[in-house]
Amino acid sequence: MHTTPDETPRTLPRRTFLGGVGVAVLGAATAGGASAYARTTSPSSGLTGAAIPAADLDPLDLLKRMLSFDTQNFGKGADTRPHAEMLKAVWERAGVPVEIIETPQPDNVHLIARIPGTGSAESLLILGHSDVVPVEEDNWDVDPFAGEVVDGEVYGRGALDMKGANSAMISALLRHLDEGATFDRDIIVLTDCDEEAGDYGSGWLAKNHWDKIDAGAVLTEGGWFLAQSDQTTPMLITATRQDNVYFNLDLVAKGTATHSSKPMPDDSAVVKVSRAIAELGDWEAPVHLTEVTREYFEALADATSDHGLAKAIRLMLGAKSQPSRERAAALVVQRSDYPHLHRALLRTTHAFVIQEAGYKENVIPSEATTRVNCRGIPGGEKPREFVAAVRELLKDRDVEVKVIGAAGESEEQALARLDETWATAPADLDTDLWRALSDASEATYEDTPFAPALFEAGTSLGPWREKGVPGYGVYPYVLSNEQLIGMHGNNERIFVEALAQGSDYMYEVFAAFRTKG
Repeated sequence: MHTTPDETPRTLPRRTFLGGVGVAVLGAATAGGASAYARTTSPSSGLTGAAIPAADLDPLDLLKRMLSFDTQNFGKGADTRPHAEMLKAVWERAGVPVEIIETPQPDNVHLIARIPGTGSAESLLILGHSDVVPVEEDNWDVDPFAGEVVDGEVYGRGALDMKGANSAMISALLRHLDEGATFDRDIIVLTDCDEEAGDYGSGWLAKNHWDKIDAGAVLTEGGWFLAQSDQTTPMLITATRQDNVYFNLDLVAKGTATHSSKPMPDDSAVVKVSRAIAELGDWEAPVHLTEVTREYFEALADATSDHGLAKAIRLMLGAKSQPSRERAAALVVQRSDYPHLHRALLRTTHAFVIQEAGYKENVIPSEATTRVNCRGIPGGEKPREFVAAVRELLKDRDVEVKVIGAAGESEEQALARLDETWATAPADLDTDLWRALSDASEATYEDTPFAPALFEAGTSLGPWREKGVPGYGVYPYVLSNEQLIGMHGNNERIFVEALAQGSDYMYEVFAAFRTKG
């Protein structure tokens, strides 16, 4: 799969994603991984003069190794050291300087590799996290830590989020080094911990080791590579330039505690909070379109082969009133092959994630709480406006709606902080990294449209955004809607061939920073 400097890297046309050349690669990768990318020449690393092992150049082989490490983060970090030690060895075989950064929590570590460049441009930082959310192992069809390939898909916790992206990016960089390439800037590859939860993530690292991660631009997780209705043909390649605003609310109800043999339905905390959940669950925040989301949906309308979806999008974008916009947006979600994603890009979302009530089966509890995780669109509805709307909706439900801030924050302080995040401008599109992302899309996916987007979730980009450093995101593999739903869910997986093509895409991105001659 890799090439010598004089060869053209393999790219797949948009309509042979799982056909033609793709089938041959898929079969070889499924059979044994590294054989799909067997070396045909013997280039050497420009740093060491030693050939990089073929397995390290193979994104599937590398991903399988990443998935084999259990880096579940249950809320206070994960044991990321064995995973970091494995990647450290990969970088050392390529002759790349690399170090493990200890945190105050034992075995919860960051890994930083730095490929030295000529210094003619500011450093580029590649940001990928090693921790993953926990699994409900009994609900998986395969071992979530085995990297098993079934019917052309590789399964595992982190296959999508985001060990797959890490593998595509790292294997692409190693291909360049294997060809003897040098870059016009340092390329820093940070594999961080505590992205999913914990106290020692990128914010802690920035506070204690900024000199190691200072960069002129950052690339991390984010933009989706979407397929047409066949779920495999590339439809739209996106890179995100802005993240949604993350905040939590608690619905708290109180009632009389008493013996369970004498229920009091009208004074039950559990009943009260359940009724509030039912009402809030049937409600949606209003549609808000911003400059970023308008550009995305315009590109989607041009990209889709579904004429009904394209028409609905254009009706939504051209709506002159909020009722008309709401009706068209509902049709967009209904027609979309990615309905949950597109609903999340249109409004502030709310999800019921944790419930707490009771401690003994013969005691009716005096309090019941439900955590509601919310994601707001920057430049759309302010979090404080959403909170006010929820309180108005539930004003007759005998529940308290609490804004959950940081430790020691008042509600107003939390809302003021969220106001600042909400007002953060999207990353500039006039940068060499953005141009590299765009040009690589054309080179790898031919005439598939490329567009900027909003990330409906969040990333570790906060420390760089606070300093005005442009940050973008990609998950560089085409996904079906079913795979997208598997993110943080059961049977998380991606297409093997999509991973291979995504590594090709990242190869083209990094090619923009190779020194000439």
